Amino acid sequence: MIRALITSTALVASLAAPSFAQAGESEPTLSLSESATVQIAPEFATVSSGVVTRAETAREAVRANSAAMSQVFDALRRAGVDNEDMQTSQLSVSPVYADRRQPNQVELTIIGYETRNQVSAKVRDTSRVGQVIDAMVSAGANNINGVTFGAENTDDALDNARREAIAALLAKAELFADAAGFELCGIRRMGESSYRPQPVYEARMMSFDDSASTPVAAGELTLTATVSADFCINQ
Repeated sequence: MIRALITSTALVASLAAPSFAQAGESEPTLSLSESATVQIAPEFATVSSGVVTRAETAREAVRANSAAMSQVFDALRRAGVDNEDMQTSQLSVSPVYADRRQPNQVELTIIGYETRNQVSAKVRDTSRVGQVIDAMVSAGANNINGVTFGAENTDDALDNARREAIAALLAKAELFADAAGFELCGIRRMGESSYRPQPVYEARMMSFDDSASTPVAAGELTLTATVSADFCINQ
């Protein structure tokens, strides 16, 4: 049954437009979907961190931030991160307000300025993520937004998930046909929705002595492929 079904699938794929045009909406159809996931080891990590400074004037806040960020960039280079793997992800200067409340009104007064500068650093050795974070913090970084993990090429892994999902979909269709007492005559429509790696990781910040680096666990990346199909039925 599966062999015949796959042959029919190839035929419908090559003649998709005519088969849709000829198909009647009243013809019985079995609609099913199946998902499959695969996991792969991450190949790199991206650390988002930076410096937040405040001062009475915007100029002073920017100067202080620039000096601190220069130290952070130097620390990243010393930790083995190449220049092409560093990218500024946020740079902003904004006023800091204090509210003075009076009966029936709130008066906002600027009391200073805040500068934020964030950098995303790509760490190609995932075992050194904790050391890179420590280097940035030691250099003056005071705002860590998070750590994510990724892989350069996920096509082969995602194809494996597709194959598993399709096999499960065909097996489910045959089970329905056997249990309900009808025959499958082919596939009228097939589609998929796939999800690229979503980071599955654990990053713990805890008290430790000066000789230990910040513990970061890379975990695995999960890819999911969901395949759906409409099968035609011979009753």
